[in-house]
Amino acid sequence: MEKKELAAIRHRLGKTQKEIAQLLGISLKAIKSFEQGWRKVPVYIERQILFLLAMKEGCYENKNPCWSITDCPMEIRKKCPAWEFKTGQLCWFISGTMCHGEVQENWHEKIRICRKCKMFQQVIAVITEVAPPGM
Repeated sequence: MEKKELAAIRHRLGKTQKEIAQLLGISLKAIKSFEQGWRKVPVYIERQILFLLAMKEGCYENKNPCWSITDCPMEIRKKCPAWEFKTGQLCWFISGTMCHGEVQENWHEKIRICRKCKMFQQVIAVITEVAPPGM
């Protein structure tokens, strides 16, 4: 996650740096460091803030699950945690999902694939009016 995206999401959530730090359970100094680009945004912060954005914006409501959008075959669905736990609107948040028929090795690989997926794009689209192009 880039510093501009973190700041855009924080603004979209209507939180100050102090408020988002408290919400994420980290220091104000850490948030400032992330937004200034002095420190890389850790995976757990990226996942948590994207989850909060999805929940606040209702991005999961009345949406088709990922397996429907991607026309995922049943043999892959049955191996996928998103299918097992009926979380097809939050597939991008769930580790171990079967995107492209295989489990991704880490969050960075997973989110790189998710950012190209229609399901995740529904989530992230809500900040495009605030965030700079090319994120």
